[in-house]
Amino acid sequence: MTSQLNVPLSNLRAVVILLVVAFHSVLPYLASQPAQPFAFDATPYRWIAFPIIDRERWFGFDLFCAWQDISLMTLMFFLAGLFAPISLARKGPLAYLFERGWRIGLPFVLAVATLSPLAYYASYRLTAADPSLIAFWRHWRALPMWPSGPQWFLWQLFVLSMLAAALYGLAPRWRDRLSDLVGQLSDRSLTFFAALVGLSVLAYVPLAMAFTPWDWTYLGPFSFQLCRPLQYLLYFFVAFAIGSDGSARSLLRLDGPLARNWLAWLAAATICFCIWGGLTSLTLPDWNASPVSDRLAAALAFPVACATGVLAYLAVTLRLLRMRHRLLDSLAANAYGIYLVHYVFVLWLQYALIGTTLSAYAKVFVVFAAALALSWAASASGKTFGRTAARALVRGPATVQHKGAIADQTP
Repeated sequence: MTSQLNVPLSNLRAVVILLVVAFHSVLPYLASQPAQPFAFDATPYRWIAFPIIDRERWFGFDLFCAWQDISLMTLMFFLAGLFAPISLARKGPLAYLFERGWRIGLPFVLAVATLSPLAYYASYRLTAADPSLIAFWRHWRALPMWPSGPQWFLWQLFVLSMLAAALYGLAPRWRDRLSDLVGQLSDRSLTFFAALVGLSVLAYVPLAMAFTPWDWTYLGPFSFQLCRPLQYLLYFFVAFAIGSDGSARSLLRLDGPLARNWLAWLAAATICFCIWGGLTSLTLPDWNASPVSDRLAAALAFPVACATGVLAYLAVTLRLLRMRHRLLDSLAANAYGIYLVHYVFVLWLQYALIGTTLSAYAKVFVVFAAALALSWAASASGKTFGRTAARALVRGPATVQHKGAIADQTP
């Protein structure tokens, strides 16, 4: 990607982390949730997805979460794949894998081991006869899995990064063919869209029909939604091909068809979301008990809604978010750190507000604003500490002693 694209895509990263925090902030207040919180020890352990249940509700939050569920995570995998070729070209496959292990693998292990139980302790206390930490740990260890919360994204991203390194190092011809194919569609956004939807139908619909669009599976700390692994793989490598093609011919260039037609893509995303929502409502509350025709129609609507949603996000960004802003720059720089820690703040803030008389809107505002501020500050503090420690290691203890605090010398 050229420097021209760095600004809008960095701004999109900032928007994405705002949406992630907002998504988790509204979950207790969905009108579709039951009146009582889910029991901690009862299968199918619905509290993993909905840790806190509040009596205050608003249906608008259901619509917001449905929109994000369709396209937000797919967009995150897309953005990760987009910049993978640049990193691979600069570092080489082996150094790239080492860096991914250090930046993704290790944080996943640490976050799952510490932050996940700390966050879910708030959920346990809602229904526990004994709310003590010792009792929670005993119940936690008795679970048939180790819930990871939002960190599931990290291990799947690491697996896709390994596949990208293998493709780059072992199959350069296939990489170049994918790049050339995407390059040929750079000025034909509708053709690109049709191809993306067609491939997505093959990746998503058979799994959705076999496993439902909602079910997850767990193996220790590794969890994934049964219908979506191939969907995420598809979007990651489509973006990988775009990133390999270069920005001169890219579908994402600032004067390209996506940016020019951003209003049309936004309208299409809205219409397709409504169609998906209407068809999906026919399969509720029990997917397996609904007619096969309804299930198939809902499953076929998802790839279209997902593709228009992802492309609408990109189109609006390329057209409207071209200017740098200090807050967006800081938010983008701390997006990864915020992602790692925000869930702890979100869940405990939601837990603290259960007994208050605030409305659902007020609770969401408090949770979102406070969780964002706290996780943003934690990320920035962690980065500052990391830079200080790195300089201390490089300069040595004697240099630090004579020259004072290195944090003051951070550029």
